Amino acid sequence: MTYFYKTHSWSSQPPITEQTINEWKHLSKKKNWRIVQLPNGFFQTEHLAVNSNIWSDVTRRETIEAAEASIDGSIEHYKKRLEFLKGPKVVKTFK
Repeated sequence: MTYFYKTHSWSSQPPITEQTINEWKHLSKKKNWRIVQLPNGFFQTEHLAVNSNIWSDVTRRETIEAAEASIDGSIEHYKKRLEFLKGPKVVKTFK
């Protein structure tokens, strides 16, 4: 009987491409987001794809306030990603 073993290293991350960075910059601007109301009454958040006029749905919320909060949270998420591209952030030093 033959056994096949395969290991994975989950601690390594794939390299971040210029295309990914441009997408994060695009998604960190509120002007590239919108909220639409669906026939069932829910509100759907959507973002405009980079270099196209295609809107991609992201989340659905019960209220418009929750949808806008979701967009604000997504914008903060992408801003943090861009900030961490600058390197590690020193939070405390010792003497």
